[in-house]
Amino acid sequence: MGKGMIDLSEMYTVRMRYPFKVENYVRYHGRVNFGQGGQAHDVMDVIKEFGMVPYEAYTGKTWDKDRHNHSELGSVLKGMIDAVIKRRNPTPVWKKAVDKVLDVYMGEVPAEFTYEGKTYTPKSFAKETGLNPDDYVEITSYTHHPFYEKFILEIPDNYDNSFYYNVPVDELMNIIDNALENGYSVAFDGDVSDKFFFGKKGYAVVPEDRLDTEAEEPEKEVQVTQKMRQEQFDNFKITDDHLMHLTGIAKNQEGTKFYYTKNSWGAESKGKERQFKGYWYMSEQYVRLSTIAIMVHKDAIPAAIRTKLNIK
Repeated sequence: MGKGMIDLSEMYTVRMRYPFKVENYVRYHGRVNFGQGGQAHDVMDVIKEFGMVPYEAYTGKTWDKDRHNHSELGSVLKGMIDAVIKRRNPTPVWKKAVDKVLDVYMGEVPAEFTYEGKTYTPKSFAKETGLNPDDYVEITSYTHHPFYEKFILEIPDNYDNSFYYNVPVDELMNIIDNALENGYSVAFDGDVSDKFFFGKKGYAVVPEDRLDTEAEEPEKEVQVTQKMRQEQFDNFKITDDHLMHLTGIAKNQEGTKFYYTKNSWGAESKGKERQFKGYWYMSEQYVRLSTIAIMVHKDAIPAAIRTKLNIK
């Protein structure tokens, strides 16, 4: 869009979404998911309602300048709101207490800030970038709801009951390929806990012999069907584990298609993926099976599929 490179504050999104998540948990009397995770639409919902800010204006770090560590924050918040729920008679001020806790752990959100010589509010900065949250849609592929309609995807991190478009898996893969081939990227939400997600080796596959856990590089893969996707979603073998970023397509020496996948842990993260500079390769069959949902710009969807979904 010609706007240059902007290092955005991820933690601004976290900070602005937490109050909604807390209130939602209280209104459901503690009977909905309350964890550190979320869905891709959480980001777009925050941008739409509150705007966004560059990293230099809000780091989200108050006590450890080198890394984010929200385990204690999550525990403190849950302890507070569980106590509010247990009392059965919430006061009018508990939300203020939540905001204070978030400010202590993450920092106060700036009402205004200066970036490259200009003064912005979070909303005016978002407008300046030209990013339109309404241009992004979430899509899934399951047979327990009709295709080409929207439904509330039944996963724990969809705590706000957002709707997803539903398409056959072949069309889901078509959307992913069309996006990557035309300069768009794809937000991937899916399973990374399968034993054939070889994090230490930087790739994930669906080998035909799923009993052969010793295989160094299983090549012959299962051809994943719609039925297989549904069965593994229904029996909880495929779960909503992690969100990553599909950024490209590659092939290995045998011609097997893989998706070049940017993880969120960073190029210098310790352990599993350090040697791969923050990226993994997921095979086409792995993505067919393990994708819970994707989020893409609506212009990345092939015209014929957009028409079926009635996306303008």
